[in-house]
Amino acid sequence: MKNIVIIGCGQGIGFASAKLLSKNNKVIGVSKTENTEVNELDIDFHQMDILTGNIDEIQFPEVVDGLVYAPGSINLKPFNRLSEDDFKNDFEINVLGAVKIIQKLLPNLKKSGSASIVLFSSVAAKLGMPFHASISASKSAVEGLTKSLAAELSSQKIRVNAIAPSLTDTNLASQLLSTPEKREASGKRHPLQRVGSPEEMAKMVEFLLSENSSWMTGQIIGIDGGMGNTKL
Repeated sequence: MKNIVIIGCGQGIGFASAKLLSKNNKVIGVSKTENTEVNELDIDFHQMDILTGNIDEIQFPEVVDGLVYAPGSINLKPFNRLSEDDFKNDFEINVLGAVKIIQKLLPNLKKSGSASIVLFSSVAAKLGMPFHASISASKSAVEGLTKSLAAELSSQKIRVNAIAPSLTDTNLASQLLSTPEKREASGKRHPLQRVGSPEEMAKMVEFLLSENSSWMTGQIIGIDGGMGNTKL
């Protein structure tokens, strides 16, 4: 049984990952969001905003085998309406939060001997998309962080990979999928004609934390309905 830390386990992909991984692992979950569903999971849950909270208050296992950083943002605006604070907020959520928890747990991850870190990018970091300047900038930083840490931590047997989804059916995307018409239009923008599900992302998280991916590091894995590499 592995010790897995999931940041952002309260909803969306983080919740789906916690639900799947808790079946065979000890999961320590941290999220600013608390709900009935997360409380029903067999995990060690801590309600905290990773950006503003004191993570020293959480007693993490001495050995951490897997770390998943799932918080994200969808801040879509024309470039001329994006403020400096928009860019800062997206960068804090997507990059600095990940940096904070990785630095905190690095000693614990080193003790595993086969640890894996999973971060989240976006198809928007690869594919130029209008109104995505802020989120694309921060997710591109996540990809740079993933590759740099993969190189730096490889000698300590810590793997680092990132998943780059397209639009996924989560609370974060609820406004974009709020009507059947919006959902259909969003689906048709993808070669596979639908949006993704949190469960599909969670299965990739499970794979990247497992020994089945033991020779993978520094990879950005697109789960995007074909959007990142094909054209309709």
